[in-house]
Amino acid sequence: MFEYFQGLGPVQQALLAGLFTWGMTAAGAAVVFLFTGFNRKFMDIMLGFAAGIMLAASIWSLIIPAIKLSGDWGYLNWFPASAGFLLGAVFIAGLDRTLPHLHIGSPYENAEGIKTSWRRSTLLVLAITLHNIPEGLAIGVSFGAAASGHPEATIAAAISLALGIGIQNLPEGIAISMPLHSEGTSAAKSFWYGQLSAVVEPVAAVLGAAAVVFVMPVLPYALSFAAGAMIYVVIEEVIPESQLNGNTDLATFGAISGFLVMMILDVALG
Repeated sequence: MFEYFQGLGPVQQALLAGLFTWGMTAAGAAVVFLFTGFNRKFMDIMLGFAAGIMLAASIWSLIIPAIKLSGDWGYLNWFPASAGFLLGAVFIAGLDRTLPHLHIGSPYENAEGIKTSWRRSTLLVLAITLHNIPEGLAIGVSFGAAASGHPEATIAAAISLALGIGIQNLPEGIAISMPLHSEGTSAAKSFWYGQLSAVVEPVAAVLGAAAVVFVMPVLPYALSFAAGAMIYVVIEEVIPESQLNGNTDLATFGAISGFLVMMILDVALG
């Protein structure tokens, strides 16, 4: 199976990895068919866990390889990774200010982005979709980087990144479907909205891989761009959201656990 995966092109690999992470979100959303209760403490732990995964993935799988790939810049070897990182953060900040979305547990009037009359369920899905765009990009550029032949970027590292993001997508699916169901939405519709939030991941993964493959010199920028986008989402949205209900210690240990899981995956597989 692994040999077959290695034999595919980077865009195909990115597509399969993106479909895997989408499937993990759908699996999490499907929990709504098994349970009706909504445990806020558990959700805050899972949000913290997702934040830890994203932080560790940004460092080990994206920023460090981006810096190593910039070695031929001499004393300016810090520039590509720094520029890409800043651009990624600015890009997501722009989406955050324009894309209408609503964070889990927030009242409708606290919706962010351009004001619309869209339903609460749509705004909740868009909030998680905003998280998933940089995750899909990260997967795509990682597989594109592996195809470059640089020793700093390997197929195993790209797979470990996809596994880590897939693991943290499981609670993200739960985080959409369960609150919706507890507010009166049917289980089927709650599942539909939950999995829908991750449709963007395989699309972003393919775009990220294609961009790197066809414009190889942008590789360090692309890796750090995805890192900047992910870290912006973590600091601006995921961590604050995990601590809104006073479960700060639980959410923090969730983040520590997620960081540890991603670090082990990257070191063990990468």
